[in-house]
Amino acid sequence: MPAGSPGHVGAPGSPGTPGPAGLRIARVLARCSDGRSETSLDPDLRVFVSDLVRPYGLSLREDLLREGVGHSYEELAAGLLGEALAEDEPVDLLILAFDTPDVRPGAPSSLALSRSVPGEPLAFAVCDQGTAAAFTALRLAAEYQRAGACRRAVVVLAEQTALHYEPPEPVAMPQRHAAVVLVCEEAPGPGLVVHQWRDPDRPESQVPDRAAEPGPGAVILDSTADDHGGSLAQPFTGLWARLAEQLPGGRVERRPLRVTGADRRLGVLSTLTQP
Repeated sequence: MPAGSPGHVGAPGSPGTPGPAGLRIARVLARCSDGRSETSLDPDLRVFVSDLVRPYGLSLREDLLREGVGHSYEELAAGLLGEALAEDEPVDLLILAFDTPDVRPGAPSSLALSRSVPGEPLAFAVCDQGTAAAFTALRLAAEYQRAGACRRAVVVLAEQTALHYEPPEPVAMPQRHAAVVLVCEEAPGPGLVVHQWRDPDRPESQVPDRAAEPGPGAVILDSTADDHGGSLAQPFTGLWARLAEQLPGGRVERRPLRVTGADRRLGVLSTLTQP
């Protein structure tokens, strides 16, 4: 869970501090995929999952491990990154965010994906935050830009359909493997701002200024009426794929944005605004 004081999680930056430039979402590309990765048949996957669930007394999904079900996030997103970025667009920061575990246990997919983009970006992953992980990754990217550590960041969101153990309670699983790439670039003026709150009983009750319009031509997405925070078919990437659908060619082109999502299982509300 994002760190923060009780009731308010991870507010960005120092409020009211002016800056000459901010980090903005400039492009969004999304894609669903079928099939599976060969890594889903790697014997190390069974060893890894067994070690992971043993302290909690959870059972393995032997059928999925035997059949080889699931897709690696490196394979899902590498081609999409190649389409999203030109060779003369070096990346300073790459963040992979996911909810459903990857099927590649041997090496971090965030580091592997950093080799699919121009430049030599710092790369890491955000997970174990449900659907809030996508907002957390964007908040961290904005913090890096404010600190002068990046001018172009890429946030990769990914989900695959297989959970190789029996969860302790029902969880929403995606119907298809999917990836979304958000290219964020430094630009003059204010950039994106992410706020996150925790209210285990009613996360959507914490939305501030819900009725306030962000500006003419704005793209407004609000998944708090949806179950599990994105869409029933794609609980993690669905909200952001809808953003890609509303942008011609995936380009934001200075359009204001307001994106709101609630993870009811964890009780976290997240909002992103971009003037």
